[in-house]
Amino acid sequence: MSLPPGLERLIEKRIGPRNKYLGNSESRIIVTLKTFKQERVGLVVDREILKEVLAGALAYGGDFADVFLERRKVTGISAEDSKIERVHSGIDAGAGIRVINKETTAYAYTNDLSREGLLEAARLLSKAGQETQKAYNLDLRQVQSGINFSVEERPDAVEAKRKVEAVKMADEAARTVGSQYVKQVMVGYGDTIQQITLANSTGEYMEDERIRTRLTIRVVTGEGETIQTGYEAAGSITGFELFKKFTPVQLGEKAAWRAIAMLKARPAPTGKMPVVLAGEAGGTMIHEACGHGLEADLVLKKLSVYAGKKGQKVSSELVTVIDDATIPECYGSYRFDDEGVPAQKIVLIENGVLKEYLYDRFTASQEGRASNGHGRRESYQHKPIPRMGNTYIAPGKTDPTKIIKTVKKGILVKKMGGGQVNTITGDFVFDVAEGYLIRAGEIGPMIRGAVLTGNGPEVLRQVEMIGSDLGFNLGTCGKDGQGVPVGDAQPTMLIRELVIGGT
Repeated sequence: MSLPPGLERLIEKRIGPRNKYLGNSESRIIVTLKTFKQERVGLVVDREILKEVLAGALAYGGDFADVFLERRKVTGISAEDSKIERVHSGIDAGAGIRVINKETTAYAYTNDLSREGLLEAARLLSKAGQETQKAYNLDLRQVQSGINFSVEERPDAVEAKRKVEAVKMADEAARTVGSQYVKQVMVGYGDTIQQITLANSTGEYMEDERIRTRLTIRVVTGEGETIQTGYEAAGSITGFELFKKFTPVQLGEKAAWRAIAMLKARPAPTGKMPVVLAGEAGGTMIHEACGHGLEADLVLKKLSVYAGKKGQKVSSELVTVIDDATIPECYGSYRFDDEGVPAQKIVLIENGVLKEYLYDRFTASQEGRASNGHGRRESYQHKPIPRMGNTYIAPGKTDPTKIIKTVKKGILVKKMGGGQVNTITGDFVFDVAEGYLIRAGEIGPMIRGAVLTGNGPEVLRQVEMIGSDLGFNLGTCGKDGQGVPVGDAQPTMLIRELVIGGT
């Protein structure tokens, strides 16, 4: 079959050489149609047009097709050196169209939301097919969600000066804590209003609106030749009411206090020793060292240490790992994933036994099952892939203070920093942003420069106590060049032994 002029070169360029690690896994075709008609920013696309688009995309066959329409309005404000450096706001809108045929995904996107623009994208995309058309259900029926995320104060109803004031308050609070030590304060505010419409060849149609608000503060302190950094953030799938629960002043003070305290901290010890991860440390480790390995695309490609281990014991019996995108106010929550599948609470590991992986429609189809609602994408310019929502270790029944009392000599981690993980082996390295010595069951002096080194599955097998608390973190998770909002959490946990690197 001959392709339209230029499309063959586009496909060849985008596919490139196949990764030697992918084997017979998914091959991808991506077609880009950028028209830059930014005056078309609405999502009012008639369902009859969507039926035409789906039919056009499947003109040469395919197992499944969908259309993802998105309108995103973002506002960002940043401050540095007590000055508002940037205030920006913008709207982007477009559509992503996908056809799945066996192990191949063809994907096109455009920001021309006219009937003609959408049909042109579908027509070019369909040329990737090589079959006669099948029978599809294009009688679109609306899918509803029983999940409700309340928003008291929509960001688009809040004046810009109130947002700027929140940034200034955080900056001033951070500098007030210890002006003689604070060298730099960076504050960032952001809100997003994302409206989506989705239709597919199974006859499903859904609409949704997602609102997220976030504030981040990074403080750099110095004394002599010693430089330290403190970081704090708050965010939620809510509006401007976020700052009733987490005030900018509190966030600024906390970030500055951490950075100043680290100046006085003693160097971390090194060697193997027990580690208590406090609930307030958040679930960075479970997200990185475990969660990514449970995403079905990595599992199917044999790029996960958890591949082929369903039904097997992979951790301590005390450990239950859950991904739940339905939790109100959590940053990684959503009503529907980016394929229109309702969000679900998924038990991944139960009492130490591996029960489930995180699937999108494509990976689920490879195993002849249904998606469990974890197909996510950064925007209409990206195809969906398996991603986490809010991943956490379920709390136990032990008082967190009693856990610390059991440790004769070890480390207490109250804040995790950045890190790296190898999903194939499970090996990880994480920085400790706030940590303390534990001596004879009591919390001792603060330490700095600590690095945790270990293996995800092995660490989960060494969990000896689980606390009754639960603390959430938020962030933007990167994978395959896409970033999506996520949450992670854990209770206070005692790990029998970890390798501690220090100074």
